[in-house]
Amino acid sequence: MTSAQALFAPGFKTTPWWWEAAEPPKRDSVLPAEVSVAVVGGGYAGLSAALTLRRLGHDVAVLDAERIGWGASSRNGGMVSGGLKVASGALEKAHGATGAKAIAQAAAASFPFIEETIAREGIDCDYVRCGRFVPAWTRRHYNALAARADFIAEVTGLPTAMVPKERQHEALGSDHYHGGMIAEASGSLHPGKYARGLARAADHAGARLVDGVRVNAIRREGSGFRLATDRGSLRAGAVLVATNGYSRDGKGRSAMPWLARRMIPVGSYIIATEELPHYAIDKFFPGRRMISDTKRVLNYFRPSPYGNRILWGGRASFGPTDPATAAPVLHRYMCAVFPDLKEVQITHVWTGNVAFTFDFLPHIGVQGGIHYAAGCQGSGVAMATWLGHRAALKIAGAENEPFALDGLRFPTLPLYNGNPNWFLPLIGGWYRLRDHIDRVAA
Repeated sequence: MTSAQALFAPGFKTTPWWWEAAEPPKRDSVLPAEVSVAVVGGGYAGLSAALTLRRLGHDVAVLDAERIGWGASSRNGGMVSGGLKVASGALEKAHGATGAKAIAQAAAASFPFIEETIAREGIDCDYVRCGRFVPAWTRRHYNALAARADFIAEVTGLPTAMVPKERQHEALGSDHYHGGMIAEASGSLHPGKYARGLARAADHAGARLVDGVRVNAIRREGSGFRLATDRGSLRAGAVLVATNGYSRDGKGRSAMPWLARRMIPVGSYIIATEELPHYAIDKFFPGRRMISDTKRVLNYFRPSPYGNRILWGGRASFGPTDPATAAPVLHRYMCAVFPDLKEVQITHVWTGNVAFTFDFLPHIGVQGGIHYAAGCQGSGVAMATWLGHRAALKIAGAENEPFALDGLRFPTLPLYNGNPNWFLPLIGGWYRLRDHIDRVAA
């Protein structure tokens, strides 16, 4: 038996652990001939948009090439926050102090919105407002977190607190980092259950959820649009594309090539450990908070909703990689933080695409008459839900205030077609080297 084989528990699977409780169901759905609004993409953004549009009286169909909720919406880490990936200094340089604060506040509003959505719709998804701990990779990273802590508290309306290295065990049962920041504006949920609950809410509101239908092209037709799919065509008065990390398929096809050229899909990998005693989880995760560190190639990890496993995610590879090949890499990262887990086996490993943008900002807007919502930067549980809602308000003409993430300049690179595989390994390798240099220098 190889060491890799010894790492895998009996019954090891390469499907999301979340699917054990909430695998996206297959629907026996019919493609309608015409709707008021067609939503392309059946993840959190598309479902949230459909729910809002139905509540505003619009006839809506949600179309997905796979099953509704099959993509990142049932594969992510289940961490809920409204933060931005871009540094506040860079944000101010690009948009000015006033613009930067408006953008940060618009993003932060995603957190109370998802809490309201879960409560209003009665979605049973193991949601807990638990806060998060952001451990610092170096002392310099700690100082950078400390410089941002007050701004984050002001924008989110919930407190932050710095935890120095000598008190780190109050927040994380590890000596691997240099202290960190606790931010209360964060929660945890079961993403598979949330995707299923959001779909159920949209369905009960009257939205038509159509899976297994790939949209190949969208073209103008009179005052509306004609969507060409692999199951026939559909006419819609308005179209929202909410495909995020799946805006381009493996064959290079895209329902909206303009959007795909602005998305950088990155594969993220997660492992689930075998069941562990509750006291071990409490030792590693005091307070049961969500964890994401400050490395450029970050680790994110958490206890399972039931408090008996560790779920560990990260960028095991920057190119297409089989999940089983990624599992030992993630296990090694986990054991660097928690050495006591060296003999713990893995029951599941899986992957899914997250989407980054070239300016590291989420966006909604209109291009060629087609609405879009995209760019969650790997933190899409709350953000995608919020972007879908805001895009729906825009489509319905029901906005009552400006939205700072709407209509921002949406950059791309010359000759980029939506396939980043030629440059991601280079950038990923450079980021790993920078992380190593930072650590050695510290």
